[in-house]
Amino acid sequence: MRRLGSVQQKIPCVFLTEVKEEQSRKRDCQQFQVVATENVNPVALEADVDCALATEKLDGTCCYVTLYKGRAHLWARLDRKANKQAEKRFRKHQRSPHSGFTWNVEEDFKTVPETWIPAHRVKHHNGLPVPDEHGHIPGWVPVEKDNKQYCWHASVVDRDVRAALVLGPCAGDEDVLEVAAVQLADLLEQTLELIGTNVNGNPYGLGSKQQPVHCLVSHGSVPIRNPPPVDFQQLCSWFQESPEGRVEGIVWHCNDGTLVKVHRHHLGLRWPAGETSLAERAVVVRVGGYNSSKDLFSFFSARNGHRFSRLRDVKFAL
Repeated sequence: MRRLGSVQQKIPCVFLTEVKEEQSRKRDCQQFQVVATENVNPVALEADVDCALATEKLDGTCCYVTLYKGRAHLWARLDRKANKQAEKRFRKHQRSPHSGFTWNVEEDFKTVPETWIPAHRVKHHNGLPVPDEHGHIPGWVPVEKDNKQYCWHASVVDRDVRAALVLGPCAGDEDVLEVAAVQLADLLEQTLELIGTNVNGNPYGLGSKQQPVHCLVSHGSVPIRNPPPVDFQQLCSWFQESPEGRVEGIVWHCNDGTLVKVHRHHLGLRWPAGETSLAERAVVVRVGGYNSSKDLFSFFSARNGHRFSRLRDVKFAL
């Protein structure tokens, strides 16, 4: 499979969208809903979306592998956001877009750790990163072992051998998944999704509270089997009627590198909605040589070669 684009920015919807003044289906604290119209986004048309690779949009948290202190390292997504006063001014401007508005990046935004870096393609002005149209500055922070905020990120990395637990399709049978220990150096400059027990309500049913299970999934690594055309009505029917449609959404990887997506919420559909397609797929463990402790690597290593009939059956006893 060709190397796919990394997710460094917000991905636009494959359809043009509009804002409705109603409770968000995605965020409880959001009093408006972004919904798709039936018109395909010109960005998608220009990128020839009909010839793009359709992949599953996963429900987790975004991560990035790049250098830190000279070595390949896992980074967590941390968008720099406006403080309360600046956020209030920005929301007022959004309601009256013809009014003038200028960010003061040094004063309007919350502080971030010194190790924070802006995401790729973030614009800069006078040496400072510029917020996107949502009022955020996408970025990353390195995952440190002792930082409790990112403990589930840290659980999928073995710092001694510089490897990460990665879930993806088996090379010989793409209907079956495998979880393997992959060198961080082999994931360099990739973005991935962290999924598992303590991420976004665990829609894939991984692990348990007593023994949490998490893993990384490279973006674009799970192709949609028999994807529907980019048509509003056909996509709505596919999400509701097809077994393959039990996914959070689709991300299309276009040949020119453009990424576009559709989320169930864009179409007015619930998520999660029963058992997910990913959770029902068989998974094989390909992790060996970790027997020294009771961390996640050791639990997987003790089951090296084992095949679980479903991803959501990956649960370990203490």
